[in-house]
Amino acid sequence: MFDPSSMGPLFAGLQQAMQNMKKVAAETQCEGTSGGGLVRVVVTGDNQVVSVSIDDAAMDDRELLEDLIRAATAEALRKAREAMAGQVGALAGGLPLPPGLLPF
Repeated sequence: MFDPSSMGPLFAGLQQAMQNMKKVAAETQCEGTSGGGLVRVVVTGDNQVVSVSIDDAAMDDRELLEDLIRAATAEALRKAREAMAGQVGALAGGLPLPPGLLPF
């Protein structure tokens, strides 16, 4: 069985870097908007929805509102993925990391 402690300082450094990345992800906020600002969604880098704001003018058409919420959420999540990819790239020193390695 693999013993992570056998990797010594390298593994400890990687563990610390991963913890730092989780903290950065939780603190990073990205905003998505749709409908010319009628809907605004804010998410964190670890994909938690922080807030959803809906202008009164968007309340008249339920189907349109649902589409605007989906679009704003998708944009916010895309921005969060891009922001975290940049952070991970810096952490990895430009080395490619396999998808799904990090929890965000």
